Amino acid sequence: MPVGRAFSVAVRALDGHIVEIEADISGGLPSVSLVGLPDTALQESRDRVRAAITNSRQDWPDTKLTLALSPATLPKMGSVYDLALALAVLAAQTKDDWPRLAKTVLLGELALDGRVRPVKGILPAVAAAKREGWPAAVVPFENLPEASLIDGIDVWGVRDLRHLHAWIRGEGSLEPRVDSVPSVQRETADLADVVGQSHARFAVEVAAAGGHHLMLTGPPGVGKTMLAQRLPGLLPPLAESEALEVTAIHSVAGLLSSSTPLITRPPFVAPHHTSSVAAMVGGGSGMARPGAVSRAHRGVLFLDECAEIATPVLEALRTPLEDGQIRIARRDGVACYPARFQLVLAANPCPCARPDPRDCVCGALEKRRYLGKLSGPLLDRVDLDIQMHSLRAGVTTAEDGESTAVVRARVAAARDAAAERWRPYGIRTNVEVSGSLLRRKFRLPPETMKPLDVAAARGTLSLRGMDRTLRVAWTLADLAGRTSPVLEDITTALSFRQGGRAR
Repeated sequence: MPVGRAFSVAVRALDGHIVEIEADISGGLPSVSLVGLPDTALQESRDRVRAAITNSRQDWPDTKLTLALSPATLPKMGSVYDLALALAVLAAQTKDDWPRLAKTVLLGELALDGRVRPVKGILPAVAAAKREGWPAAVVPFENLPEASLIDGIDVWGVRDLRHLHAWIRGEGSLEPRVDSVPSVQRETADLADVVGQSHARFAVEVAAAGGHHLMLTGPPGVGKTMLAQRLPGLLPPLAESEALEVTAIHSVAGLLSSSTPLITRPPFVAPHHTSSVAAMVGGGSGMARPGAVSRAHRGVLFLDECAEIATPVLEALRTPLEDGQIRIARRDGVACYPARFQLVLAANPCPCARPDPRDCVCGALEKRRYLGKLSGPLLDRVDLDIQMHSLRAGVTTAEDGESTAVVRARVAAARDAAAERWRPYGIRTNVEVSGSLLRRKFRLPPETMKPLDVAAARGTLSLRGMDRTLRVAWTLADLAGRTSPVLEDITTALSFRQGGRAR
């Protein structure tokens, strides 16, 4: 009996696995069986593929048809297999052996009239095909700019099933790869727009230079959100490997633009304070999808009104903050997404949040309970704790802050100094340095370490807090152009960390 074969890719998290699709036509009553752990969307592809083939002036088998997706133990999800299913059926129906079909992975969803619609996860799928040694991949025309980001493999864009069928037979042509893929151009707000708050502005600069986590506490209207929104503008552009990794995450999440798919600037993600655990760290039925922590990878995760966020959601941030990745176990397997982001927390000092503290109606216990939702282990991972206050009269005209461009230049110089220092250890930023490396090969003199030793002896600073304070001190030294921290850097870093609350 004739058997047609085509190939596609199953994307699990950011990994792709080649899927072989076989179509077997045998005697019996007309029916279609789809095997190989398909989900609901894939089960429905039988009707889409049948309509697309008949509306493309091709014959559909009028006997028993079996479609098998291998490996059979790998769950298959989505509509990305429609093109491969259709070509496998056509190959079995015509009993032809097309060389191009055996050397090409097919990705795309079919409309009933044969048009090819875009799908999610094209970037990791094409990357997996290249890694497995496949010479070519066919993707929907709208996904062609995204697929063109992967070098070393021929990518072709297809608009409808008839053109693909002709190309497979060697009788037509498809759209070639896009030579120059435009990137997302996002206007960044200027740091000069923030009036006053010189201490908080400097803390944001330190956070950008070292990749440190930041918490801003103060009454409404003092500029907490404005400062957080301007942090991504101080960060350097993503390296090529980082840009592809961030773009792949947004591709799986279905958030890429078809015209400007490449993400070259650090992302800024600000979920609502009512977000669930699944929305924050990832989840969903079947294979887990990326959450806010993964979409903020290599960028900034801003949690405004963090004291209003549910405690389980906040506690779920501990692991990605420490490990730089998140593992989510679901029915169809374990999904692992990168999640190395900068956390920025913003909170009011109390529930009533009156602009003037003298008008506050909250008791001491109520204030303590309000911010007590932020547990000690979570706050211990925050390097810079800043208390912001309302502006005094006349500040709006007396102070002119530096622009984003000026501060970005200092941040870039500090990051370059850190990257040069940590290059032998495979590290680029101060926040990634291990505590053992700081305490052994880069140990500071005892007189410089004395404030940290005193705080640790009093129990106001944990061992992890000491390591994080040292990283901030190295960032302060980089901003000042020093080769190593001095006593002033240690005391400044310690004051940033404690922020008026002993931890």
